[in-house]
Amino acid sequence: MRRCLLVLLVLVAACGEGRKDYGTSRAALSVRGWVTDVKGAEPGLTPEVELARRQQLFQSTSIWVEDAPFVTGGFAENGAFVMLDVPQSSVIGFNAPGAETAQLVLEGIPGGSDVFIPDIVLEQEGATILDPSKIVIRLPMRVDKPTLSNETGKVGGHTVRVTHTPLSQMTDRRDFPNPGGFRPVATYK
Repeated sequence: MRRCLLVLLVLVAACGEGRKDYGTSRAALSVRGWVTDVKGAEPGLTPEVELARRQQLFQSTSIWVEDAPFVTGGFAENGAFVMLDVPQSSVIGFNAPGAETAQLVLEGIPGGSDVFIPDIVLEQEGATILDPSKIVIRLPMRVDKPTLSNETGKVGGHTVRVTHTPLSQMTDRRDFPNPGGFRPVATYK
């Protein structure tokens, strides 16, 4: 019996060698938001044409996190995205027509946070956040109501204060956000 236990321990130890740490842990982030457009894109002449152009743009867009192969999530047809298990400091890459090398850098975000980044305009080698004051970093804590902390993180070069948030108010951290935008011309009730 002791011999079997020893062999089992040796096998477990041998299997663990050589594994690469990709930064996925309980300290990983959820990152949500939406892309508004690609810099320099020609807008459609009518709302219908513009809606079709953006739908095609978003259907052709992909998203990933560099050096983090186990991140889950994706990009929706309305431009919204959600990424789970993102390392605390990472580069999020986008591939869209006209912005094949777009990226957004996250630095020093506290582990376990939910990062919300609305209104991103993609461009070659980068991304612009139209209104950085709308970026939110929420960290679940045992507090009664959301409270700004002294902790900060950087999102796309913008320093953002972390908001300590009750866990009960963070049920949407795994959901695609709703960017709003165009509505159909004909609405039926």
